[in-house]
Amino acid sequence: MTQTVTAAYGSIDKAANAFDELVSEGYPREKLFLDKETNEVKVIVPETSQPEAEEILNRHGPDEVQARPYEAT
Repeated sequence: MTQTVTAAYGSIDKAANAFDELVSEGYPREKLFLDKETNEVKVIVPETSQPEAEEILNRHGPDEVQARPYEAT
């Protein structure tokens, strides 16, 4: 199952750093989203990659990290 992992940060700098690390670790840009208004990073990953994605997001001090099943729109 595919998951959407969302991390909310207190600043855009933290969110941008998390986004950049995901890119440098090889996550495809088309599966990453940086919301500059809410300081959130979202990554769409297979369930097997969820722990790694959450670990990367947690390195940047998020206020909250949550995962939910991905729903294509």
